[in-house]
Amino acid sequence: MAEAGQFDRAAAKAGRKLLGQELRRLGGRAWLPVVLGLAVAGAGIAQAWLLASLVAGLLGLGTGGWPELIGAAALALLAAALVSAQEIAQGAAGRAARAGLRARVFAALLAAGPADGRAAGEKASLAVEQVEALDGYFSRWLPAALLALMVPAGIIVAVWVFDWVSGLVLLVMGMLVPVFMAVAGIGAARASRRQFDALARLSGRFTDRIRGLSTLVQFNRAEDEAVALGAAAEELRTRTMRVLRVAFLSSGGLELLAAGTLAYLAWRHGSLLGHNHPDAVTALWCILVVPAFFQPLRNFSAAYHEAQSARGAAAALAPLLADAAPQGLALEKVPPLVALSCADVKLNYAAGRPPALDGLSFSLPAGETLLLAGASGSGKSSLLALLLGFRRPDAGRIAINGQDITRLRPAELRRMVAHVGQRPHIFAGTIAENIAFARPEAGRAAIEAAAEAAQVLAFTDHLPLGLDTPVGEGGHGLSGGQAQRVGLARAFLREAPLVLLDEPTASLDPGTEGIVLEAIRKLCMGRTAIVATHSAAALRGLPGRVLVLENGRASGRRAAAGE
Repeated sequence: MAEAGQFDRAAAKAGRKLLGQELRRLGGRAWLPVVLGLAVAGAGIAQAWLLASLVAGLLGLGTGGWPELIGAAALALLAAALVSAQEIAQGAAGRAARAGLRARVFAALLAAGPADGRAAGEKASLAVEQVEALDGYFSRWLPAALLALMVPAGIIVAVWVFDWVSGLVLLVMGMLVPVFMAVAGIGAARASRRQFDALARLSGRFTDRIRGLSTLVQFNRAEDEAVALGAAAEELRTRTMRVLRVAFLSSGGLELLAAGTLAYLAWRHGSLLGHNHPDAVTALWCILVVPAFFQPLRNFSAAYHEAQSARGAAAALAPLLADAAPQGLALEKVPPLVALSCADVKLNYAAGRPPALDGLSFSLPAGETLLLAGASGSGKSSLLALLLGFRRPDAGRIAINGQDITRLRPAELRRMVAHVGQRPHIFAGTIAENIAFARPEAGRAAIEAAAEAAQVLAFTDHLPLGLDTPVGEGGHGLSGGQAQRVGLARAFLREAPLVLLDEPTASLDPGTEGIVLEAIRKLCMGRTAIVATHSAAALRGLPGRVLVLENGRASGRRAAAGE
């Protein structure tokens, strides 16, 4: 329990730090709604004075008349315009905060790459629901919190000047508002954070189960998963109702305090008016200004729930964004050639599991190719993950041109690398646009040259639109071999000195495999390359030294067919 409480406090502190950073980034956009809110409050106080003068005149206790009525109407219109401007400014602040945070979340998720162990649904929840939950903090709660301090304080001072008893009543009642909200909202931030955790679990489970629906049906697990989803949805409903309970308690308590204040001041000044009150306008103004006093507190109470939700969401986002902070050196320019060496490299994914790499050592001179062979789980993909910067070695040293790669930022390391996986992802768009994804600033001539080198033109020349032929998300419209050649074209276009290929000919028929291998030979020529493969044809047909891995170590034996 103590560890859980300590974790909650650390998460809350990280969330507050994230909210403070975003507030500084917004700058003036965060403060404009506060300035407009002060103007609205000033117009309301002045309007209350004019209405007090008008009512006193109608009761025969003053001289108010048409000028006061016209002035009050003009102030009402001004206040309405200011409220509209304030809402626009609040919306702009919220949108700017969401856009900035969502961009940072996407950048962090992209930087983490495959090393991020979150489910797809949980990542979607971070980028969508939890970022959306921060909108109310900047657009509503922050202006409401500041105005709830400044406006009531100003009204108390003004009322105290004319009638210290009324000022004292407003002071006491105003101080009771945060006390009541604190009592009603104990544990609200924790409940909100748990609500978002439940939402992330439900989103992740639902998304992952939808993607694997055919497998669930095939193994007769659909009904069991439906029950599990129902339980997760019920947990989310329960936690949401606990959070909403705080909002209703806070608003109900505030309305009770406002009604009590108005009733007491009306009774007090009403009895004084019955005995020839020396200043009827001031007495009426002290009563009419009560709504203006409680309105900022009412806005603060309405936004209190959103603040708790935002703090819970910020606590969930903070670890991701903290891990995304760039660490390490930046490259002045990408070197034209690289030599690679590994010395006693160790990598462990989890305690209690065998190491993925256990003292791997080898050297690869610049411009040469290394063919990695070995059974599944021998460490080939783990080595590529280290070279891509998605993981850092637990021990040992990986050096490029004699420099330890852990000194570089992971993004800088990836600038030197062209990677082609087993199934390159094809985005919805044209074939040319998919190739240009590797280097968006490349011109048409460079894209066509890369396509020709990767044997892409061999099939696009037979299409009516050539490289401008549209394809669907995930490569719909392309065969596996064609999608693989598009991935190789990206590597050609990238012109990186280090090429990493992970099972580039897997699941290809012999004819297509020969075409892809020919493109790979061209790609590796003059570059330092590592090719992880089980293919006997690749081991025979690609030039370079073969290194067989066993249990994360370099083996002295020769690669067997099918490894």
